[in-house]
Amino acid sequence: MGNFIKEFKEFAMKGNVIDMAVGVIIGGAFGKIVSSLVNDIIMPGIGVLTGGLNFSENKFVIKQAVMNGTETVTPEVAITWGAFVQTVFDFLIIAFCIFVAIKMINKLKKAKEEEAAAPAPSGPTQEELLAEIRDLLKKDLEKN
Repeated sequence: MGNFIKEFKEFAMKGNVIDMAVGVIIGGAFGKIVSSLVNDIIMPGIGVLTGGLNFSENKFVIKQAVMNGTETVTPEVAITWGAFVQTVFDFLIIAFCIFVAIKMINKLKKAKEEEAAAPAPSGPTQEELLAEIRDLLKKDLEKN
């Protein structure tokens, strides 16, 4: 049992697991931000353009609810296609935001890699150094 706990502790403390946990937490918060963007900013604008249509409330009723006065005997059976459209729209915006974020991160990484891979200040080439040594040797031989 002690070996099992030790292995689990090693697994849980690996860098990849911790990075993944941070990513999940940040992803959840990011999802809330994007959902707010869709629900509170984008969808009202689309609602105005479509004449006040609210996608999330659209549905196709298969069977009406059976009522007994104000009491529901049998609930309505409906395909809530509007909620599905809203969810697809949320997904597309989240996917686009993640795409833009990853694109920016990759651009920063690429710039950093190019900066790190930039060649050192260029000095004389090997041929130039050999020619200089040759000339120095000629001068030395001429003196002697």
